[in-house]
Amino acid sequence: MGLVDPFFKMEPMTPDPNRPPINDNPPPPLLPGQVGKCSPGPMASLLSLCLGLFLADAAVSLADDSLIVLFDLHALAAIRGVIFFFCVFLSTVVYLSMGITPLVPKRIFLPLTLFSLIALLLLFPAMIYLFDWLPQVSWVISLVQIIFALGLLCWVQGGLKFRWPLLPENFLGKRGFSGLNLLWFGLGNIFILMPVVLVYLAVCSAMAVNHFSDGFLSLRPGGLRVKVRTYVRADGKTIQLVPMSHVGESEFYRGLSESFPTNAIVLMEGVTDHQNLLTNRITYKRMASSLGLSEQQKEFKPRGEMVQADVDVAQFSTNTLSLLNLIMFVHANGMNDKSVSKLTEFVSPPHFEKELFDDLLRKRNRHLVAEINTRLADSDSGNRIGYSKRAD
Repeated sequence: MGLVDPFFKMEPMTPDPNRPPINDNPPPPLLPGQVGKCSPGPMASLLSLCLGLFLADAAVSLADDSLIVLFDLHALAAIRGVIFFFCVFLSTVVYLSMGITPLVPKRIFLPLTLFSLIALLLLFPAMIYLFDWLPQVSWVISLVQIIFALGLLCWVQGGLKFRWPLLPENFLGKRGFSGLNLLWFGLGNIFILMPVVLVYLAVCSAMAVNHFSDGFLSLRPGGLRVKVRTYVRADGKTIQLVPMSHVGESEFYRGLSESFPTNAIVLMEGVTDHQNLLTNRITYKRMASSLGLSEQQKEFKPRGEMVQADVDVAQFSTNTLSLLNLIMFVHANGMNDKSVSKLTEFVSPPHFEKELFDDLLRKRNRHLVAEINTRLADSDSGNRIGYSKRAD
């Protein structure tokens, strides 16, 4: 039993004004996923900006391609280029961020960041087989991009809305860093993305070589292969078209030379310059020596009668001669101060492309066809006429 001092008197306590008030409500407990979680605010803003730029690029691209297809106007080219640059830059940053942090939702931003690469790869076959329809192909790609961008926006916003941030924070991941995520991201790029892109480019290169050479050349893992085409008339006279390269292995030239019969008539390509209009002689010695190969004109010595079947450069226009002199000057001297200065000073006149192709292709082809008809009329039925390219 306790004793109470009758002389002890309880005094009321005066609160200390310098002491902070006591909070009787305890803080809420941390959820398991909140431990060590990075703030999603900056990441949500970055991803929203990436999505917004992607949508802006799609809209401007579609408008620009529509003006080009309908009216042949390039009024938005500068604006499109600026937006595309920042869009690709930010997409690259977001793509790399996917490997560092799981905060970035891959189901949304993996196809978004790879869209430009996929569109570029799809343009390669179009440039090979549909070159005249490239504006229309670009318009279709821009249309697909804006449909894809609006679809992503409707998904994350729950409808076609433009509220900031465009990407709500509930779409972000839960952790700031994961070593396993970084490992799988690196392995996927090294062993899946890069091999697929390289194989695709190799296939496109093979298609381009076959298409632009009309089947005379084919690209294989071992190198370029040539295909000789033979045309036989009803009277037994034969024409062989032999694709050639200005530089190659000496064994190739010697083996091809021995394949011609002794009674063959070989029509050689190679323009002449009897009036010395070219300031630099057409030669491929520099290219051959740098590649460890041989020049065709030194190694290719076919059996039979060799006939010059090309035009003289005097038949070319002055503009074409100027370009040829410039090209051969750069080829002979390499890229130095003088070469760069000459290249920057050269200005092509209006409609120069048409004039150039007429000189380098049409005039020479007409001359060759006339030479073939003349040789066919004069040759015996057992003679074989071959046509080969050579740089003289």
